[in-house]
Amino acid sequence: MRRRIDPRLWWLLAGAGVVSLAWLGVTVGLIAVTLEPDARARMLDLLGDRWGFVLLMWLFGMGGIAWGLQRAFDVGVHPWRRLAEEAQVLLTAEGAPALRERGPAEVRRVARLFNQLVQQREDWRAQVEQRVREAARGIEQEKSRLAALMSELTQSVVVCNRDGRILLYNNRARLQFRALSQAPTLAGGAELIGLGRSIYTVFDRALIAHALESIQQRLRRGAAHPSAQFVTATRAGQLLRVQVAPVRPVEGGDADPSALAGFVLLLDNITREHEQAAQRERLWLDLTEGSRRSLANVRAALEVLALPDADAALRERLLQVVRDEVLGWGDRVQRLVAEGAALWTQSWPMEDMLGADLVAALERRLAEGDGVPVDVGPVDAQVWLRVDSFALIQAVVYLARRLHGERAVPRVGLRLQAAPAEDGPRAHLDLVWPAAAADGAIDGVMGWELDPMGVGTGGAITCVRDVVERHGAALWAEVDAARGEAFFRWRLTAIEPAESAESMPAVRTESRPEFYDFDLFRVSPATQALDDVPLTELAYTVFDTETTGLNPSEGDEIIQIGATRIVNGKLLRHESFEQLVNPRRSIPRETIPIHGITPEMVADQPDITEVLPAFHAFARDTVLVAHNAAFDMRFLQLKEKRTGVAFDQPVLDTLLLSAVVHPAQPSHRLEEIAARFGIPVIGRHTALGDAFVTAEVFLRLIPLLQQQGIRTLGEARRASERTYYARLTY
Repeated sequence: MRRRIDPRLWWLLAGAGVVSLAWLGVTVGLIAVTLEPDARARMLDLLGDRWGFVLLMWLFGMGGIAWGLQRAFDVGVHPWRRLAEEAQVLLTAEGAPALRERGPAEVRRVARLFNQLVQQREDWRAQVEQRVREAARGIEQEKSRLAALMSELTQSVVVCNRDGRILLYNNRARLQFRALSQAPTLAGGAELIGLGRSIYTVFDRALIAHALESIQQRLRRGAAHPSAQFVTATRAGQLLRVQVAPVRPVEGGDADPSALAGFVLLLDNITREHEQAAQRERLWLDLTEGSRRSLANVRAALEVLALPDADAALRERLLQVVRDEVLGWGDRVQRLVAEGAALWTQSWPMEDMLGADLVAALERRLAEGDGVPVDVGPVDAQVWLRVDSFALIQAVVYLARRLHGERAVPRVGLRLQAAPAEDGPRAHLDLVWPAAAADGAIDGVMGWELDPMGVGTGGAITCVRDVVERHGAALWAEVDAARGEAFFRWRLTAIEPAESAESMPAVRTESRPEFYDFDLFRVSPATQALDDVPLTELAYTVFDTETTGLNPSEGDEIIQIGATRIVNGKLLRHESFEQLVNPRRSIPRETIPIHGITPEMVADQPDITEVLPAFHAFARDTVLVAHNAAFDMRFLQLKEKRTGVAFDQPVLDTLLLSAVVHPAQPSHRLEEIAARFGIPVIGRHTALGDAFVTAEVFLRLIPLLQQQGIRTLGEARRASERTYYARLTY
């Protein structure tokens, strides 16, 4: 970028011009005074046509003075200003590189001494931090235990402060909110949940306010563990049961007993339960209403048949009515029984389980106690099952032990494989035993499925047939004479693996501790004007775009949006937004090496009309931050009318803020700023990679702004507007 000339240089040059003109005038005047009138007239005659030459020489002289002043600034001013700015970074930003020893010898010497002092300070700081870490180890252990507990809970937990801002949530809540999202393939629920976000984007404020009021009334009455719950439908059509529990403030005994520091939400998605309840009600109505009609018809026919004067033809018709009603009644009962059994099977708690894990669990159970020797055959590692693993393992172990005890089978085998494609999404679990002769190998074994099971089932199941019906499965015995073996085959339901916390992509940073931020228990600045809010108390969405070109008003389009969030001064890498966009136009070949996005990569991606509303929801209630934000905002603003969203929140630009704190630096490119702060640049020219780097830069700029007295959002915006780079437009 073009370097701005120091304004002091212009003032010095103007002063030198005025002084030189004054000196020239005084010199000519003094000479004229000392001359006789005739000599003075001859001198003026000699200079008469040569004043232009005098002026030209004066301009040459001023040019020499300007060059000299510039050189003087380059040697005696600019190196010291750059040294001061870099020293300021070194004092405020952890991990910043040492001062570069450049410029005149005096500047290099001062830089060397400053580096030595900073190194000494860092050594002392390391010693203090070591002692602090040792003293705080117990607190950190408690915090880690809480984080681990919250992360591994199978129930969705969200903790909010009294303003409804989220300050803690667990993995299950992330998955729950993904299911609630109206665009799960885009933002994946990230637009609904996140530290510092408002829970009222999901739930009606009045519902939670009513629940909290009920809790406070119970607290005033002295209830030890008050809670409230409600059922609500989300915008995505899901039905949630929400239990609300209070978070009490840590205060003295004279505090208001009903005071709340926040609240805990325990979420259960009961959409399926509600649907099953509706099905059960429908089955009951079909049974009762259908039976009532059939019974009425049969009763009426029997009453007529009991009349002595009924003729033979009428009797035959009435008997046919009775037969039809009884047969129809029987069919109806059979159908309702089948549907009820299927509904009961669906309502029984099942879990998604990797088939290989089920086989490994069976192997361990068979080896317990006296044990049944077992060989594990082929196991398809890609098969996932939906099973009640406890009941299924009990049933397989029961059959294996009967084979071992009653049929003297020395060893059994286990194998698992996907069923043929024509059978649908099924898998075959085989319990195998050797069969020297095909005849009689499986005689009587199928009767075992109706015998009471002798293994510890706690009374929940009574026989193998219960387990088969519960799973909607099939079980049979078969002989393979060619292999000399017999086997029980379970035909189970196979599924696609559901996304879980274990299968989610790993985040480069320590994602678990970032799931909570207890500093958010402080009262939020929601009631303050944003311009008066300190920079350290705001929530930010730091974003970047990749585009087909640099001219948004001439048809260039966004092809990728990446964003991350900063809450309470912390970069939340796991709360990110990254989405490719189909630009509905060609991507210039010369730009592909820059951003690495090819036409094939965006061909099946959603266009901007789908992506921009999701990003707008992700950035809701935050301040936008970007590097050279005028460029990115121009692309967004040109699409607002088409997409029906408006980005009307405040915007901060790290390029302008860098120019505010480091006006003497020759460059404010993102790579140069990152290098000054010692920030590694990873994933440059990818939208999310640039967003991460920009966020790191912004966090380093905040303390430098504070040193200049720029502490609030309004002050930062006004300071940015006064910089030279604020004049750039797109």
